[in-house]
Amino acid sequence: MDILIAMCVGILAGRFFISGRVKRANERLSLLCTFVLIFAMGGKLGQQENFLKEFLALGGYSFLFFAIPTIFSIGFVYILTRRFMDRKKKRKGTEQ
Repeated sequence: MDILIAMCVGILAGRFFISGRVKRANERLSLLCTFVLIFAMGGKLGQQENFLKEFLALGGYSFLFFAIPTIFSIGFVYILTRRFMDRKKKRKGTEQ
């Protein structure tokens, strides 16, 4: 909950109190911090002895976390589209 409050305060401050020049500098600083974070994570992973085995397992889990929600989302949208779009087409057909 504290994180959401901090994010909302940051959004409001950025929207109303920070000028364009400061926003541009903030974007560059955020990009730099992201690069440093990725570099540090790579260095940490490179120190592990069985990195390749863990990396392949992580890739498999990542694929599952991608595939399962994607398949269910597509199926859910397909079902809702068939259900509600067919009703809309039927109504248009009876109005004419």
